[in-house]
Amino acid sequence: MDSRFLNVVVKGDSMWPTLVDGDTVKFEILGDRIPEVGQIVLAKHPFRKDTKIIKRIQSIENNKVFLVGDNPDPTASEDSHNFGMINSSDISARIIN
Repeated sequence: MDSRFLNVVVKGDSMWPTLVDGDTVKFEILGDRIPEVGQIVLAKHPFRKDTKIIKRIQSIENNKVFLVGDNPDPTASEDSHNFGMINSSDISARIIN
């Protein structure tokens, strides 16, 4: 597989109904490119160094990014509502449709 891409298995229901637990999704590594509002991205969890999260970008302000899960249940997603905005540099890849 091309090194600009990676496959990731979804764990959990935070992105339901868009992504379902067990789905394998393809991501494109961003490199120096800046992600855009609305994109689903792969990012470092701000408090768990060995954990990556899949979330949607809700807003970008001053190079800080607010991430949310798609699940309408507010308790189903640990996202920026819990840990605040993250640095855009903590986002490594964007989903490919």
